[in-house]
Amino acid sequence: MSRKYQGLIVLNTKSLEGSVDDLVTSVSKEFEAEGASLEKITQLGRRQFAYNSRHLESGHYVNYIFQGAAGTVSKIQERLRLNGHVHLQHFQRLA
Repeated sequence: MSRKYQGLIVLNTKSLEGSVDDLVTSVSKEFEAEGASLEKITQLGRRQFAYNSRHLESGHYVNYIFQGAAGTVSKIQERLRLNGHVHLQHFQRLA
């Protein structure tokens, strides 16, 4: 059974080689590799943090709307933990 989810990903672009669009595309490919079907990708831009988080002052926020099976989110989280450019990730199920 496919469910609809929203994932907010904060990207660390401090030591990025290439463009932010390439990084957003590579993260979306990681979603698809775990069986998620992406519906919408919204780049929210660079935002300042309220306080420094792991020596970062800001991050590039991207919102992913996707569908997947019940275990898809945990697989995506495990995969994104290995990506050095993913600073924070938050997922929630949409009604």
